Amino acid sequence: MRRSESASALPLTVLVVDDSRAQRHMVAMHLRRWGYSVIEAESGVAALATCRVAQVDIVISDWMMPGLSGLEFCKAFRALERQSYGYFVLLTSKSEKTEIADGLEAGADDFLTKPLSSSELRARLRAGERMLSMQAELLAKNRMIVSTLEELQAIYDSLDRDLIEARKVQQTLIRDRLQDFGAAKVALLLRSSGRVGGDLVGSFRIDSHRIAVYAIDVSGHGVASAMMTARLAGLLTGSTPDQNLVFHKTADGGHEALAPACVMDRFNRLMLDEIQVEQYFTMAYAEVDLRDGTTRIAQAGHPHPAILRRSGKVEMVGKGGLPIGLIPFAEFEAVTVQLAPGDRLILISDGVTECPGHDGVDFGDSGLAESLSRSAHLDGPEILQALVWDLVEHFGGDSFPDDVSGVSLEYSGYGARQ
Repeated sequence: MRRSESASALPLTVLVVDDSRAQRHMVAMHLRRWGYSVIEAESGVAALATCRVAQVDIVISDWMMPGLSGLEFCKAFRALERQSYGYFVLLTSKSEKTEIADGLEAGADDFLTKPLSSSELRARLRAGERMLSMQAELLAKNRMIVSTLEELQAIYDSLDRDLIEARKVQQTLIRDRLQDFGAAKVALLLRSSGRVGGDLVGSFRIDSHRIAVYAIDVSGHGVASAMMTARLAGLLTGSTPDQNLVFHKTADGGHEALAPACVMDRFNRLMLDEIQVEQYFTMAYAEVDLRDGTTRIAQAGHPHPAILRRSGKVEMVGKGGLPIGLIPFAEFEAVTVQLAPGDRLILISDGVTECPGHDGVDFGDSGLAESLSRSAHLDGPEILQALVWDLVEHFGGDSFPDDVSGVSLEYSGYGARQ
């Protein structure tokens, strides 16, 4: 058992090493009288053998001994693998500075000159006890730190496994990354900067001739943001109109879709009146009429939607607006744009436009427009992937500081129900 783990009442063990039997007995007598446990050794070789099998706290060794000198024994003692520190005192008649320096270099902690004074010996031993006590306390604290770190690592590993599973669940929120609505195809992109993120993108059918696409960015990162995106995903599902905040019940018991600006207002009231958390989110929501390409877009603090024309020209649209969940009675506006066959509507998060470059310049609307224009010949999924590649080149790596998400709606005008 290590000294620091044993009962504090156990006496310290002192090893007395001297080739003079009389000198050993005299020192040992004083030590036993003071309450120490004493071991005697007549040579450095015998002392070293004892130290290999016994727990020695303090060594008092003569310098000048035949065979293994006190200096050599001290060096060998320091080379032993020990569970705790041993305090080493050299007995010497030497007082020259060079000899004292040699002793310190060999690992000695203190020196006593012959003939010994019992009061000086007692003072040196008390100094050694203080050092051993501090060392034992330090070891105990270190063991506590190591134990705490191991516990924290176990907790971290458990959380990391949970976050990996949470990431898988979050990815299922946009399981259909490519949807074909006949007259339009929608591709989705979602890349979290951490295990889980606060971005959400999606689409759903409103009725036989209209579809909706949306992009959301919840404030913050991590679990809290991911939980909010999961809740918002449940409020934007197209399979259950009763739970979808886009719809409201009509007098005849049916469902009717709210206008885009009203959708923003409804979410804002929900966040402030019912959910009541410190989080907020930005959002872009678009309603597309598949019959003629008429598109109504509302924006709540989200980056401006982009229209990529068939010609390769890029137009930024939207009214900006305030984020959802910040200010009561915030007003939201919608804009109407016309999509022609071959045009695309692009919604992206600020993880794209605010992505910093290695030169310190953000990607910005200009970087987005240039990327989209260069990729105008690609289809929906490919144009979003090309955007990610351009971000990687701009940032200098693929570990983006923020979640990156986007929606690409490609309008063909073919197959729309009349």
